[in-house]
Amino acid sequence: MHTDVNTLFAAMWQDYIKMTPSAAKIHQLLGKGAPIINDHIALRTFNIAKVNLSVLAKHFTSIGYVDCGDYKFEQKKLVAKHFEHPDPTQPKVFISELLVEEFSPELQQTINGFIDQVDESALVADNFIYSGRHWQLDKATYQALLAESEYAAWVAAIGYRANHFTVSINDLPDFERIEDVNQALKDAGFVLNASGGEIKGTPEVLLEQSSTMADKVVVSFTDGDAEIPSCFYEFARRYPMENGKLYTGFVAASADKIFESTNVMM
Repeated sequence: MHTDVNTLFAAMWQDYIKMTPSAAKIHQLLGKGAPIINDHIALRTFNIAKVNLSVLAKHFTSIGYVDCGDYKFEQKKLVAKHFEHPDPTQPKVFISELLVEEFSPELQQTINGFIDQVDESALVADNFIYSGRHWQLDKATYQALLAESEYAAWVAAIGYRANHFTVSINDLPDFERIEDVNQALKDAGFVLNASGGEIKGTPEVLLEQSSTMADKVVVSFTDGDAEIPSCFYEFARRYPMENGKLYTGFVAASADKIFESTNVMM
């Protein structure tokens, strides 16, 4: 496992921009050359013991991260946790897992078949959380998963890597309001996730979020290549709590809509 937070996130960022070429362009657009502070990253997995949330979390708890909150998404059949580092300038980590047993026997069998193909040694390798897919997948299986759970299909095709990075609007030099960030993105031709409105959350819940719709990338299936949604870029503006410190948690109702950034746009 990595011993250094910065090395880990630098490696994850390089993997992420390969899957999300728009993120590098947005980085330039919003940062104008200045460093961009990453509010949080998100990872997706299945609640199967071998690869569950706690297995992914070890890659972060081993370098000082601590569990700071639990979330449940009834409709999407997911649970999640978020983790924070003692150094508040380090990104927060949001890890979710699909409750596989709440789906059809076919989906359960498919997912278990994938996880059986994951080498035990890969799980503890430094690069596991940006190592991609560890199993064979054909297009028909991807489509069958997609019909039941967009989340399951995404993990099946894209594998283990950051589902998104997040720009901390609070730390941007030239933007204060999330509305202005969204407008700058739209003016530059980026498509925003409009599910539940472009802005998820309010100052009252201490967090406002928006995100691009996922980039499309060509992914290799056993029966040829196909272009599918990969990863997206999120933008978060946090507000101070009564004690004056910025809120560091997440809002489940908003996160629920952010998940839809990887939906296939028809």
